[in-house]
Amino acid sequence: MSRIKMFAASPRRALAALATVLVAVGITGASGANFTASSANPSNTFTAGTLSMYNSKDNAAILTATNLRPGGPAATGTVEIQNTGSLSAPFTLSKGTVVNDDLDHPMDAQLNLTVVDCGNFSSGTPVCGDAGDVVKYSGGTVAEMGTVGHLVSGLGTFSANEKHLYGFSVALDANADDDYQGDSSDVEFLWNATS
Repeated sequence: MSRIKMFAASPRRALAALATVLVAVGITGASGANFTASSANPSNTFTAGTLSMYNSKDNAAILTATNLRPGGPAATGTVEIQNTGSLSAPFTLSKGTVVNDDLDHPMDAQLNLTVVDCGNFSSGTPVCGDAGDVVKYSGGTVAEMGTVGHLVSGLGTFSANEKHLYGFSVALDANADDDYQGDSSDVEFLWNATS
């Protein structure tokens, strides 16, 4: 009896033989196993830091003065500036837009300006006018602020959450003459941080 006839006569025997062959092939394939190892580092996340600023008088004047007289007392004001971001950054102060009502005799050229850093809030609330004040701008007028020889000294690098109190004083120069009577000047101060 040929093998084909034998398998045809007994289908169960044919299936059993086929299953035996498949198991043998599977064992042969599995017997050549290799060593393997694997490792993963999931969830590598990257987030950008932030740079933001708190200005206690945002969009408002630090100081205003009326009835200034030549050589008279200075008008004063304070402002708190804080780094509210997560990154440290150097902070700067500059003069922005200035509007004088008398273009022939611009009053900002007669306004003597002083800016001091009254201190950092890290060890309590600072006070302006004590021995701890650090002068950042002095010896020039509002008009001269930002020009050669009249730059604001660097405010320094503020770490995250660092806050300082700044004091401003403005006085009408003693040499201002009758041409400045009734004149006015509107000045913008700009705080910037760049990281």
